[in-house]
Amino acid sequence: MSATPSYAPATADSIGRTVEALAARNVEAVVVENREAALDKLKELVPEGSEVFVSTSETLDTIGYTEYMDGNDGYVNLHDQMVAISDPATQREFRRKTTIADYFVGSVQAIAETGEIVVASGSGSQIGAFAYGAKRVIMVAGTQKICPTLADAEARTRGFTLEQHDRWLEGRGATPTPIGKYLVMEHEPMAGRITMILIPESLGW
Repeated sequence: MSATPSYAPATADSIGRTVEALAARNVEAVVVENREAALDKLKELVPEGSEVFVSTSETLDTIGYTEYMDGNDGYVNLHDQMVAISDPATQREFRRKTTIADYFVGSVQAIAETGEIVVASGSGSQIGAFAYGAKRVIMVAGTQKICPTLADAEARTRGFTLEQHDRWLEGRGATPTPIGKYLVMEHEPMAGRITMILIPESLGW
């Protein structure tokens, strides 16, 4: 396994360039003060009573949103509905339908200062939602995921992020898996559909 590079939170100048570049690609970026503020912003952006699917994410775990939504019947909670299904085939079919949720909340692997967003997945279950299916997409990321260029963002995803994911699986007794699906988000045609919450901390991979 190669040496793992260190990724520190981005500078204010880097964050500013990224916010402007994301806006030019029709992605609204919101910079919050810390993880607590990120949790508050998510609660604000996803109104109670909404249909929402919360994707698996170390970042969402760390800021407390996964725990907040677990068992929360104040929403049409698609993740809770999905995990309650015991039959694998039925659960898979339900998961396919979650990609068109009214709100889909997740994270990403890397963001370029030039505005591209990189997402990698084993199954690809969130990629359809991010790319097109979900009515509203909210992405949450620590600013250590900001990279100077798209090439740097892709290198981060295929190197550091994949290594961290493999270690996470090994720690749970699971076999590391390769990247199954890979998405570079270049431009969002529908204004207001995607919001990126940026946290000036090192969170997630």
